[in-house]
Amino acid sequence: MARASAGAAIGCRKIKIEQAEARATVQHGVSPLRRDSGILVTVRRRLILFLFLLIAAGAWPHSANAQTAQTPATTPPEQTAPQVPGQISAPAPAQPAPPPQKTLSVAVLDPAHGGTDQGARGSSGISESEVVLSFARLMRISLEGQGIRVILTRQANENPSFDDRSRTANAQRGAIFISLHVSSTGPPGTVRVYSESPGATPAAPRTALIPWDRAQAGSLDLSRRLAELIQIQMAQRFRGSPEIPLVAPVRQLRTIAAPAVAIEVSSVSLPDRGLLDQMAPAIADAVARAVAAFRIIYESGGK
Repeated sequence: MARASAGAAIGCRKIKIEQAEARATVQHGVSPLRRDSGILVTVRRRLILFLFLLIAAGAWPHSANAQTAQTPATTPPEQTAPQVPGQISAPAPAQPAPPPQKTLSVAVLDPAHGGTDQGARGSSGISESEVVLSFARLMRISLEGQGIRVILTRQANENPSFDDRSRTANAQRGAIFISLHVSSTGPPGTVRVYSESPGATPAAPRTALIPWDRAQAGSLDLSRRLAELIQIQMAQRFRGSPEIPLVAPVRQLRTIAAPAVAIEVSSVSLPDRGLLDQMAPAIADAVARAVAAFRIIYESGGK
């Protein structure tokens, strides 16, 4: 309806214009084509305006429809499920570091006496200090064959003090201590092994510092195990030797903070030192085998 009304209005205006031009032609006798060019331009402008209005009137509904078609339907934003924060696992608690494994790597051999202190002496001139030094030298070779580092408290005819010998042993880590003696009594050709008597070494107080004369208190059990192993080996080689080790208050042992034993060989009363020298290789082998067995016990925590 709007389009038809606009067209009718424009048509009426066109008729009125034509009528006016006809009257002018009659009155003045001039053809419309010859009139001032400004009139012709006006007519053309009006025709162009007419055509523009027709085009605009027809294009408006199509433009509205196209705009409606092109406008995408508004959709609600996609609902996303709330994100559940991932559970962050707490770091595993740090495992306590295992205690360092005990390793038996050193044997401190203590040839007793020395220097002006010859120890026991026999009627035939056998000197304890000389015999035990020869025992220690052979024992060193056998122990080194087991991978054990060996330290002697004396290398020749000197006489370190009790404390110096203990200090040498206590300065080592992963060590055992073996003190060597020759007695003046007992069945000749026999060997006895001693560990410190528990009663002779009272338990050390639980303080940072251990009293020097109670140093052995923490090693009494291992000392006894070492003595048992050595005594078994000696009993197998030397007839008449006991099968069970002895306990006694040995002065040198109670200041050693490590497994410690004393080995005593009988005796200086033999008529010839050669009999003692013949025992030396078997004694060295027995100690080396016993220490190899004890090493397993020591490194497993005494089990």
